[in-house]
Amino acid sequence: MIEVSDLVKHYRASSGGIVRAVDGVSFTVNPGEMVGLLGANGAGKTTTLRMLATLLAPTSGTARVGGCDVATDPVGARRRLGYVSATTGVPDRLSAREILHSFGALHGLRGEALEARVDRLIDVLDLGKCADRPAGRLSSGQRQRVSVGRALVHDPPSLVLDEPTNALDVLGARDLLAFLADIRSSGRAILLSSHRLHEIENRCDRFVVIHGGRVVAKGTREAFVGEAGGLEEAFFAAIAGARAE
Repeated sequence: MIEVSDLVKHYRASSGGIVRAVDGVSFTVNPGEMVGLLGANGAGKTTTLRMLATLLAPTSGTARVGGCDVATDPVGARRRLGYVSATTGVPDRLSAREILHSFGALHGLRGEALEARVDRLIDVLDLGKCADRPAGRLSSGQRQRVSVGRALVHDPPSLVLDEPTNALDVLGARDLLAFLADIRSSGRAILLSSHRLHEIENRCDRFVVIHGGRVVAKGTREAFVGEAGGLEEAFFAAIAGARAE
């Protein structure tokens, strides 16, 4: 489970003032659930995800992954979390197999257990035909699948993805989201951010909308969308309401 409670991240601006990138955000992601984190650029989504991934230290509040506090037990949190960044690429000179081997070894996998895990990911991510090709020669969709495999190699119970379909075409995005739905059914807690609302509207169990560093709306698709007619319309209405306050 992913638990975020009153999470805050403030920065000091060059002018000396305080920038409130994340300001009291709270939500949960339960096992077997996929939650969409929505917001415009600068809303605080990536900062929130980076705190969950232990890449940024919270100013205050708490975030836990599998019961491990990201501030006081970051190693425990990392063991229980797979993280796919919107910006981190894969090494061009290494093959998909070599990348998965390397990250598996970093997580303590060895011998037959490591081989079996890598072979399994190559199979389920449909990387068999290109597993031994340098990553620099892979398509954007194949490289993204390698990134997802890298995040899953230690078999974490929770997964956090920042704009996972950005580099993918329509077919690649469909296949990745179908794969995430499949691993969600095995009991993983999945949190993802996306600007491509049409792709995730019918994939996520719940949505959380952030604006100006604060949660301005959240709920199940049925409760959140209501009579708006669609996720996009409900999202715009939530943002308009937040701006009017």
